[in-house]
Amino acid sequence: MRIGICLPQLGALAGAENCVKAAQRAEALGYDSLWVLDRLLYPVKPQTPYPVTPDGSLPEPYQRVLDPVGLLSFVAAHTQRVALGTSVLDMPFYNPVVLARQLTTLDVLSGGRLRLGLGQGWSQDEFDATGADAKRRGPRADEFLQVLKAIWTTDPVEFQGKFFRIPKSIIQPKPVQKPHPPIIIAAFAERALKRVARFADGWNPTGIPLKSLPPMIQNLRAMAKKEGRDPSALKIYVRGNLVLSQKPRGKDGADFTGTLNDIKEDVARCRELGAEELFFDLNFSPDGQSFDRYLALMERLAKLK
Repeated sequence: MRIGICLPQLGALAGAENCVKAAQRAEALGYDSLWVLDRLLYPVKPQTPYPVTPDGSLPEPYQRVLDPVGLLSFVAAHTQRVALGTSVLDMPFYNPVVLARQLTTLDVLSGGRLRLGLGQGWSQDEFDATGADAKRRGPRADEFLQVLKAIWTTDPVEFQGKFFRIPKSIIQPKPVQKPHPPIIIAAFAERALKRVARFADGWNPTGIPLKSLPPMIQNLRAMAKKEGRDPSALKIYVRGNLVLSQKPRGKDGADFTGTLNDIKEDVARCRELGAEELFFDLNFSPDGQSFDRYLALMERLAKLK
């Protein structure tokens, strides 16, 4: 199982020097990948309550967020080996033709290190800001994925759909990775999981308790088999939202919280699940609010590999 780490993309630590130092330190420590997320804005009075906080407000670090693709492109120039992943870019915010060019450029300039995590978003305020239609997210996402694959695997490219149309055109260059960079989708609902089974190379079960994953993975792979795909080819990428503390988390505590021993147990459970990769997000950990402590925590977690 590979181990990755999220960059200090949020809050007061989000800056060029910190991100480069964190990326290079992660590579030196043997981490396999670097990850970023997508957050467009911080609504003062959110229409869609944030599910974790008591009052529905977003965590304060979300007030300052570096663009995910821009940040990965920047750190790609300062690293050599480590993979570069998104968890996740929200499809309703983007045009797939424009995004494909940005992502292809990242894959080409990084020497084939992109891992593309995609999702559907959840914030009505962000949908409003981008002109996205939340009610048509599902069918649009199906086309979105087909457009990406068409651009990355065919030349000339031609696509005629309900949401997107590409006249017969040459679109170059193509990604370094063949047939295309891994596409990893975050999904929870049955219909969204069917999209994973049909189109994706991997599933990113963000925020789902580890104990709930075995039957969901079994169901997902059964869906993939019905689609005529090899179920074992569908990989699992787990995001660990880490909050380290001095006290054990207790029986009802959330995954990836508590002491380092608690985290070790979660890492072992991910291995038992057959996860392809586990990556830690330190942006919301108390130890992640100081850059020195952020680096120190990276070093402690690297020993769990």
